[in-house]
Amino acid sequence: MSKDEVLKKVIDILSKYSKTDISAESISMETSILDDLKINSARLVDIVLDFEDAFDIEVEDDDADKVNTVGDGVELIMAKI
Repeated sequence: MSKDEVLKKVIDILSKYSKTDISAESISMETSILDDLKINSARLVDIVLDFEDAFDIEVEDDDADKVNTVGDGVELIMAKI
């Protein structure tokens, strides 16, 4: 799976939780999940669980704590698949 494919899937997952209208064009690897997408920090657990299901990976708590930007999520997934 390419990095672009992972990014698209990550954006799809994040869009379910975002309190703002987001589009693939408005999101970059540097986009902050909490600040830019207005996603509640408690929702990060749900997001990581969705990552695990969507990509058939297992994410440790320490790794999940490091996901602050869209790019962090993509890089984590790329390292696991």
